[in-house]
Amino acid sequence: MNPTDPIADYLDELEHVRRLSAHTLRGYAHELDELKKLANGRPLAQIAPADVRGAVARAHAGGLSARSIAHRLSAWRAFYRWLAGRIDLDANPVAAVRAPKREKTLPKALSVDDTMKLMDAPSAAAQASEAGESAAGSLEALRDHAILELFYSSGLRLAELVGLDARYVKRDGYESAGWLKRDAAEVEVHGKGDRHRVVPVGKKALEALDAWLAVRNAWIKHDDAPLFLSVRGNRMAPGVVRERVKRAAVAAGIPANVHPHVLRHSFATHLLQSSGDLRAVQELLGHASISATQIYTSLDFQHLAKVYDNAHPRAKKRD
Repeated sequence: MNPTDPIADYLDELEHVRRLSAHTLRGYAHELDELKKLANGRPLAQIAPADVRGAVARAHAGGLSARSIAHRLSAWRAFYRWLAGRIDLDANPVAAVRAPKREKTLPKALSVDDTMKLMDAPSAAAQASEAGESAAGSLEALRDHAILELFYSSGLRLAELVGLDARYVKRDGYESAGWLKRDAAEVEVHGKGDRHRVVPVGKKALEALDAWLAVRNAWIKHDDAPLFLSVRGNRMAPGVVRERVKRAAVAAGIPANVHPHVLRHSFATHLLQSSGDLRAVQELLGHASISATQIYTSLDFQHLAKVYDNAHPRAKKRD
């Protein structure tokens, strides 16, 4: 090991032994360069926990996010674990240092009006037909509309939606993790922590699913299980679904960064605003703890506060 620059040896091992990507290596190199600055010429083995805590405090005061600080500490911690295997190190100076707590950010949700605008946008299939586009484009539009409606109707996570099968399948060592139960107007899914739940599918989502199922066979090539297929006949990848949702929102003129989790948040927020039943929303979302669902009460309060500010005579701002 190079006694004057152990960081260079560590990065060399990450590149040639662990074969980390160039992007990941750049991240490690940047964070370890910050460690060199902290050492300011001292041997890295002399860095103490107090030095690290001071660096964290200065970074936080300088505006570095808690997430970025946590990433920096993780890189430093890993480096010192590696270094301890090569020199006599009293202790890992980063081991007991923690990043500042991240602020609990409220999930973003669309307004009811924007959600209806997205769901009720003129059918892309009809637009494709009028524009003389291919039949594949029309099928994609029917599929994408069914995806949007199902996200909002049932509050599914992205992984749950792409994992759905058109029906329950158990064959050749394969068993469905989630599937559509069309006759019961439900989807059955296994979510985080292998938690099982059954979620209703609303009327509009059923209509969109029926329209997609009527043409879905055209894309079945080698596997007839997946509910949502790509043009190549494969189960849709999560990244493709994200891109299709975003594209649909842009086409509908929604001025927000819409992704699948936004539709899940919108489902939960709108349902809670209408029902006030936190336990029911917890069950529908598949949350293990009610505390995970309680964040939506903050969103609901924001909605009520806005109504109050706009409507209450003593809350209105005077001109």
